[in-house]
Amino acid sequence: MTESRINARLDRATARKLALLKRRTGLTTSEIIRDALEKLYQEVGAPSAAAAILERSGFIGCAAGPEDLSASYKRLQGETLKRKAT
Repeated sequence: MTESRINARLDRATARKLALLKRRTGLTTSEIIRDALEKLYQEVGAPSAAAAILERSGFIGCAAGPEDLSASYKRLQGETLKRKAT
């Protein structure tokens, strides 16, 4: 595996957090950065199905209505139109 070297500037607070993580975990800076990048990639950048993205975002299930609406919408629409016509 070819490795890439990175150079990052950290503010004091972030540098303290990194030092704390190194002490508590015994991991190297490289290991911490690799782990953090992998976690962020899984949350944001990993390719995933549209349904999984919509579910994680809270979009799926955010509205009220019949659970079978996608299967029964034509019938419900017809009933609504009949009520309006009378």
